[in-house]
Order: sequence, then C-alpha cells, then structure tokens
Amino acid sequence: MVRVKKGDCAPDFTLQSNKGENISWSQFLGKKNIALFFHPRDEGPTCCKEAEAFRDNYEAFKKSNSEVIGVSAQSVESHKHFASNHNLQYILLSAADGNVRKLYGVTSTLGVPGRVTFVIDKEGIVKHVFSSQLHFIKHAKEALLALKDLVKSNILRTVY
Repeated sequence: MVRVKKGDCAPDFTLQSNKGENISWSQFLGKKNIALFFHPRDEGPTCCKEAEAFRDNYEAFKKSNSEVIGVSAQSVESHKHFASNHNLQYILLSAADGNVRKLYGVTSTLGVPGRVTFVIDKEGIVKHVFSSQLHFIKHAKEALLALKDLVKSNILRTVY
C-alpha cells in the first residue's frame, strides 16, 4: 500500500457525512482547500482531543478558505453523536469499509487505525502530510501552518 504524499493528486472518493449527505472532496475543487484528517475512532480520548483541536481552530480554517473533513470507520449515526457531543462544526465522513484509508495509504499501527492529516489545495494537489498517532493535537496545528503557507504563496504568486 503506497501512501499518498506531498505533490500527488489527491484521490477522490464519496462517503456519507454525519448530516446524511454524500460528500466528495472534489466538490470543493477550485473553491476551497481541504484539511482531510483520518482518525481511529469516535469518542476515543485522543480522538476527542484531536477533533476538538480542529473545532477550536475552525474559524482559522475558514479564514484560510479551507474546509475540514474528518474520516473514520464509525457509522453515520456514531458521527452524528460525536459531532453533537463535542460541538464539531465540520464534516465527518463514515468510511466503514476501509477503502478510503487504503486509497490514501493510511495504515494501522499495532491494530489501531492510522492518524494522518492531508492538506489538499484547491487544485487537488496534496501540499502537506502529517502522520502521528501520539501527537494528536498537533494535526490541526500542522494543517493550519501548511494552509497559511499555501495562502501566502498564492498571494505572492498573484503579486509577482
């Protein structure tokens, strides 16, 4: 299984969201950058902290013209409860069959589904990948830093 890396075209997929809608990341193509994060499961102590870090920084993501999308194997119903319990404003997608994890090369560590964040620009190119089971809060920070760099480089490109 090959992990999607920086510079790759992000593979498209369609999954059901916590709001019952089918969501494809490509529907944001040309419109928004994406912070796509894979987490092991809903309501796990570290997953809650990771999800809340994205929640607490959601306004900063919106200011960088970005959407946050969380993916795990839990059901749509589980995601509804998770979003409600933790006041999560962003999209949570149910990938019960594991195919999207495989598509992105997100593997398990000692039987625990991987925790990886991909920053995807408006053109569908992966601009940053952060993988860490233990530094769960750092995923939101890493994504924001990458998005700020992306926005800055886009501004410079239009100026020069």
